[in-house]
Amino acid sequence: MVAVVGRPNVGKSTLVNRIIGSRSAVVEELSGVTRDRRQFDADWAGRDFILVDTGGWEVKPEGDLNLSIRQQAEGAVSGADAVLLVVDGTTELTDDDTGVMGILRSAEIPVVVAVNKVDDASTEREVDRFWKLGLGEPMPVSAYHGRGVGDLLDRLVEELPEAPEIEERPDVTRVAIVGRPNSGKSTLLNRLVGEQRVIVSDTPGTTRDPIDVDAQIDGVTYRLIDTAGIRRKPQISEDADFYAVLRAREALKRSDVAILMVDATEGVTHQDQRIASEIVEAGVGLIVVLNKWDALDEEQREITERSLPDRLSFVGWAPVLRMSALTGARVGRLGDALEAVVETRANRVPTGVLNRNIREWSAAHPPPVRRGRRPKLHYTVQAGVAPPTFVVFVSGGELGNDYIRFLENRLRSVYDFTGNPIHFVTRNRSER
Repeated sequence: MVAVVGRPNVGKSTLVNRIIGSRSAVVEELSGVTRDRRQFDADWAGRDFILVDTGGWEVKPEGDLNLSIRQQAEGAVSGADAVLLVVDGTTELTDDDTGVMGILRSAEIPVVVAVNKVDDASTEREVDRFWKLGLGEPMPVSAYHGRGVGDLLDRLVEELPEAPEIEERPDVTRVAIVGRPNSGKSTLLNRLVGEQRVIVSDTPGTTRDPIDVDAQIDGVTYRLIDTAGIRRKPQISEDADFYAVLRAREALKRSDVAILMVDATEGVTHQDQRIASEIVEAGVGLIVVLNKWDALDEEQREITERSLPDRLSFVGWAPVLRMSALTGARVGRLGDALEAVVETRANRVPTGVLNRNIREWSAAHPPPVRRGRRPKLHYTVQAGVAPPTFVVFVSGGELGNDYIRFLENRLRSVYDFTGNPIHFVTRNRSER
């Protein structure tokens, strides 16, 4: 475990992206873009390690948010086997730099100093002044251009302890926690993990990077992914926020189940509906959580309950949980819901039984006539699971979305696909 630390805007995330070979960490010229600890798998010279990107460390953080960023960085150091300290080679040392060094000297773990923004040989002469840090030889690098990063990694892997023997474990279910900004996503993750793993703030948009954390829920290990709040494009004013939303959508697509956090004090909004639609389109299992339920009085709860069938009717198959992530009230019900969604995600209907059902349903309720022709259903097969996907062969016209919904409703009335979208694909079959 290697923690990448330093004061704000010295290029920590740029260096992380250079090492792992992708633009996974949000980078912007503004300071304070990285906020939570974020982990990445990395390797060099045959040695695997985990790289932990952290927010900028400040001696005197202004406000609770910056204080939380500092605490997250210190937490990363306390759990690391080595530290990669990043300093800016184009500026003088600041109080924040020296403050970070004080923390590292007391940590008693190996420290490698990366002097960043050394873009050419003419600026390397300035690197010698960083010997006075007392943390060993400073390594000149340019994270942006990749200059000197190989030598830096050679030095880093030399400082790592011997790798422990780790048993290979089966793939865990990936659960994305998604929703609008400030709906309680990070609070729920911290509650499930049992520690302040990600920063929680009243400021919308605090989370920017997807945060992956393994947690046990009712004895089952899940990989929880806390994502940035997904909001409409007109509401995104900063580049960092734009890419944070983009990464949240990418995290959703690679997940098995999504927990849609809805702020019960505001009810189901149009944006909640849009996010639910994205979940269905991605083919991900869905659990709807009405968060902050304890903050509602009886009248407000009744209004919210009445609005659910109208605003989330298109995902009426998804379990709906009412809880408080802050107090932990009813959070214990999440384990059963996750188990049900994961189990039914792999359900498969035998082809013979499926076609017999389809024939009965289409005979009792034939597809409507379109453009003077009535489509005819010939054959249906379940082509895949996770999500359940069905291919329908038809002739004589196209099946409309209304009839597809009819088939889906009949399927759900007979077979259990709790919490999972059903995808239909139609194929035209030429008549002989």
